[in-house]
Amino acid sequence: MGAHAEQAEGGEQPRSVRVVLFALMIAMLLAMLDNMIIGTAMPTIVGELGGLEHLSWVVTAYTLATAASTPIWGKVGDMYGRKGAFLISIVIFLVGSALSGMAQDMGQLIGFRAVQGLGAGGLMVGVMAIIGDLIPPRERGKYQGMMAGVMAFAMILGPLVGGTITDHWGWRWSFYINVPLGVVALIAVTAVLHLPKTTADRSWRRVDFLGAALLTLGITSIVLVTTWGGTEYAWDSSVIMELTAIGVAALVGFVFWETRAAEPVMPLHIFRSRNFSLMSAIGFVTGFVMFGAVLFLPLYQQSVQGASATNSGLLLLPMLGAMLAVSMVAGRVTTGTGKYKVCPVVG
Repeated sequence: MGAHAEQAEGGEQPRSVRVVLFALMIAMLLAMLDNMIIGTAMPTIVGELGGLEHLSWVVTAYTLATAASTPIWGKVGDMYGRKGAFLISIVIFLVGSALSGMAQDMGQLIGFRAVQGLGAGGLMVGVMAIIGDLIPPRERGKYQGMMAGVMAFAMILGPLVGGTITDHWGWRWSFYINVPLGVVALIAVTAVLHLPKTTADRSWRRVDFLGAALLTLGITSIVLVTTWGGTEYAWDSSVIMELTAIGVAALVGFVFWETRAAEPVMPLHIFRSRNFSLMSAIGFVTGFVMFGAVLFLPLYQQSVQGASATNSGLLLLPMLGAMLAVSMVAGRVTTGTGKYKVCPVVG
C-alpha cells in the first residue's frame, strides 16, 4: 500500500498505469508463450537439427534457468529497483530469443534457451512485483486474474501460433516473433513506468550468494535426475544416485542456510502462512500436470496420430479456452466480493 500511495502522490495517471499494465501483459505473454510455441515446433526442430535424445533439454534448459534465477531476480529488484531489473530481464530474454533462432545444432539451441530462461525468470517475478507496487491489495485480484488470463491465452495461442509459424515460415520464427513484442514492452516500460526509489541496502555483501548457489545446485541436480533417469542412465545407476544425493544435500543445506542468512534469497518464514504454503503446493501440482500435457501432447499428436503442427495446436483449444475464461471470471469475482477461497476449491 505504501508504494501505491507514493505512486498516487507522484501523480501517476490512470492512462499511464494502463500503458504499464499493457506492457506487463506483453512481458508475461513473452515468458509463457515461448514454451508453448516450442511444443508444436519441436518435431520440426529435431528433424532439422537432429539430437532427438536431447529433445527434453530444449524445454528443461529454459525452465531450469527460469526456476533458478527467479528468486535472484526478486532480490536484485528489491536492492536496485524493480524497473531496472525488469528492463534488464527483457533485454536478456530478447537476446536469448534471437540467438535461439540462429542456432545451428541442438547444443547451441539448448544453451541459448538457457539464456532465454534467465530473462524469463526476471519477467515473471518483475510483473508480479510491479503490480504489487502499483495496485492496492483489494484491486490486485482483478489484475492478477488478467495476468492469469494472459498465461492461459499464451497456452491457447502458443501451440496454434507455433504450428502455423512452423508450417509456413519455419521454426526459427518461433523465436524471432518474440523480438518485436519485447521491444514494444521495453519502450513502454522505459517511457511510462515510474516507481518510488528503493531505500534498500545496495551492498553486494547483502546478497545471499551461497543460498542462490545451493538452490541452483539442488534444482539442477533434481532436474537432471528426472531427465536422465530411465533414459540416459538406469534409475539405480551410480550417476543417478550421486545426483540424487547432491540434490537432496544441496536443498537441505539451502534450508539450513536460509534460517541464518542476513538477507535470505528465499525467506522461509513466508511458508508459515498456511494459505501461502497450500497455494504453492496447488500451483506445483497444477503446473506439473498442465505443462506436461501442453508440451508432450502436440508431440504425440504429430508423431503418432499424424496431425500437422497447426492441427496439434487446435486440438488443445478446448482445455485452454476454458482456462482463459475461468481465469478472467475468478479474478473479477475475487476483486468484487473480497472472497477467494471458493475459486481454488471449485477449481
